[in-house]
Amino acid sequence: MNQSSSSTDDVSRLTLAHYEQRAEEFWRGTRDHDVRQNIEALLGSIDAVPPFAILDFGCGPGRDLKSFRDLGHAPVGLEGSARFAAMARAHSGCEVLEQDFLKLDLPAGRFDGVFANAVLFHVPRRELPRVLGELRASLKPGGVLFSSNPRGTNEEGWNKGRYGVYHDLEAWRAYLTDAGFAELRHYYRPEGLPREQQPWLASVWRRR
Repeated sequence: MNQSSSSTDDVSRLTLAHYEQRAEEFWRGTRDHDVRQNIEALLGSIDAVPPFAILDFGCGPGRDLKSFRDLGHAPVGLEGSARFAAMARAHSGCEVLEQDFLKLDLPAGRFDGVFANAVLFHVPRRELPRVLGELRASLKPGGVLFSSNPRGTNEEGWNKGRYGVYHDLEAWRAYLTDAGFAELRHYYRPEGLPREQQPWLASVWRRR
């Protein structure tokens, strides 16, 4: 991994450019991924009457956005890549906010849940407390945040054209707790494999 003190603008611009240039390839490679475990972890933790207002944060081409809609909920996507945002609208028929993750403008108290699947690891550590605070503010009281990130030993930097931070559980837990969330559960993916073959850390949090 290439360690770097890149500016916030560079992190966004270059990481988004990576996805823009590979949008079709990314869609082909991820559209059949089974993330039902993650979707169920979020929906099963929300204490409200459905349908739920869900923010699919970093919705990509819209795979999970469509899943939430098909389940009868009211999802809204958020995506920084213009190509992904257009693909997500076409695939899901849902509203998609086109916003940079590091320059958010979210409605306060609108969502029952935030689904951040394979996305928050792109937020630099120095920006993470602010971004988590903005996501918390977008949730209704008692709302739920789901996150899944590739785990590591807290490395940060450029990796094959994308910026990432690879948190371990203890570091991730500290950020979320400090941001005003209470942990509900965590688990590693894919299911049923030895830990060394589970590169993803998933966790579910309630707004305090």
